[in-house]
Amino acid sequence: MTSGRLFVAGSLATAILLTLCMQNVAWNIQANKAPRAVDPGSTTRAPSDAIVLFDGKNLDEWVGRKGAASWTVEDGIMTVAPGQGDMYTKRKFGDIQLHMEWRTPAATKRKGESKGNSGIKFHSAYEIQVLDNYKNQSNPKGQAGSVYKQHIPLVNACRPPGEWQTYDIIFRAPYYDKDGKRVKMGTFTVFHNGILVQDKVNILGRTNSNKPVAPDYKQPFFLQDHGSLVSYRNIWVRELKRAPLD
Repeated sequence: MTSGRLFVAGSLATAILLTLCMQNVAWNIQANKAPRAVDPGSTTRAPSDAIVLFDGKNLDEWVGRKGAASWTVEDGIMTVAPGQGDMYTKRKFGDIQLHMEWRTPAATKRKGESKGNSGIKFHSAYEIQVLDNYKNQSNPKGQAGSVYKQHIPLVNACRPPGEWQTYDIIFRAPYYDKDGKRVKMGTFTVFHNGILVQDKVNILGRTNSNKPVAPDYKQPFFLQDHGSLVSYRNIWVRELKRAPLD
């Protein structure tokens, strides 16, 4: 082969290789698409992609067990109205990030699991306990930050009663097959006052009985009326992409 032909062949090979490299770069750019931007908000303002469930103004996003929401709202705070029943979200949720602030009453002579008792029940079945456990020991599987009757919190991160506390909870819903049989457990990750207390623990089933749980992926959650004047504020949810079934 003459030098001229060698030069042409080499140039063609170089051009093909360059084209393939450019295509590969383009494919990689597409495969590694930059994440969407989200305004993270602040301690008093929800992230830009959040669904605000309570901003201190009204109970429009909530409903009672038997009808209209009946807890009290005053000074931007929602408080349990003992005996009026639990408060359910009107919306249904699957996998979510939930943020809320809660406060147990400062002036109470109750002790143990009756002191500042409430809770959040995801899918109306899986409870993260709300309780005053500041210098108040109760059943470890029933104290603040526990997955009720299933998982003890890693630490007790409670603040004194009367002070505001935070929960940041990642709930991954369980998977059910078409016959209603659970094929993958759900999980909880919980931060209490910024401290990790549950680290992607499996949800073993309904947390207070053996009653079957509805298999629907999206269901309401509720805040529990357990007879204590527990207060809530700044409640928002970010819907998450469903975890894969593997």
